Amino acid sequence: MTVPESDGTQIEVVRVFTDATGRFGNPLGIARAGDVIDVDHQALAARAGYAETVVVEDPIEDRARMRIYTPAVELPFAGHPTVGTGWWLNARRTPVSVLEVPAGPVEVAATDGLTWVRARAEWAPKFEFHQFASAEEMATLDPADFASGSHYVWAWTDEPRGAVRARMFAPAMGIAEDEATGAAAIALTTLLRRSINITQGAGSQMFTEWDSDGWVRLGGRTVADHPVVV
Repeated sequence: MTVPESDGTQIEVVRVFTDATGRFGNPLGIARAGDVIDVDHQALAARAGYAETVVVEDPIEDRARMRIYTPAVELPFAGHPTVGTGWWLNARRTPVSVLEVPAGPVEVAATDGLTWVRARAEWAPKFEFHQFASAEEMATLDPADFASGSHYVWAWTDEPRGAVRARMFAPAMGIAEDEATGAAAIALTTLLRRSINITQGAGSQMFTEWDSDGWVRLGGRTVADHPVVV
């Protein structure tokens, strides 16, 4: 993939789904819509190079519209961008209760240091799920083993407690390996029909709550990183 040349656009960066000490987490690029009116959003995401970059409009009342881009494609919904943007808007003292994405309205709430969003599995990109017998076996995988598609590999580490170890490979989205994938966590929760706690990548943490009506709550911690110019 050819990365377009920089036009000098500044974007904010946060890390989403950190552990309890603020380590790890999946970087998210955040651009204010008013700052990128004449900028190609997909090209901006390709230059930024994060798993996802979002373009967010200023909130109106308690709602904000946003669009989500991987380096290669636009997504109708994704988990770590909605959780991260919900946290970022709250940190800027412009909190919202709903983020409007192309897939539908995503409810946002903050409790006890976690930001939660509520979404449906059918909003997520299509993943192939691969269950492994152990996290040790799964750790031997190489991103180069996955030439196409989007793959979520996982193993129980404590099934009675709902603890899961996971990795995600998505060359179809321009992502060799993702550090934390909220949409896949929602889809896996729906597949298992139970709430789970996921450790993904180097040590990022996600929490889900299953609801029998088909909705899933996805939560995690977010911290600010440094702005970048791309």
